[in-house]
Amino acid sequence: MTMNIGEKDRIYRAIAGVIILLWGISNANALGLIGFVVLATAYFRWCPLYVPMDVDTTKN
Repeated sequence: MTMNIGEKDRIYRAIAGVIILLWGISNANALGLIGFVVLATAYFRWCPLYVPMDVDTTKN
């Protein structure tokens, strides 16, 4: 797994992940679990959806 998420992308994903997670908890909605996936991609700095699209946001 080569990193394919840059620093800005990582920050945006972490913020979005927390918001989605909190939204799911506050509404008792299982779709809030998507927040865990977004946070995981931010933590590992690797997105499986970026691989087939050949996207790499670590490059300037």
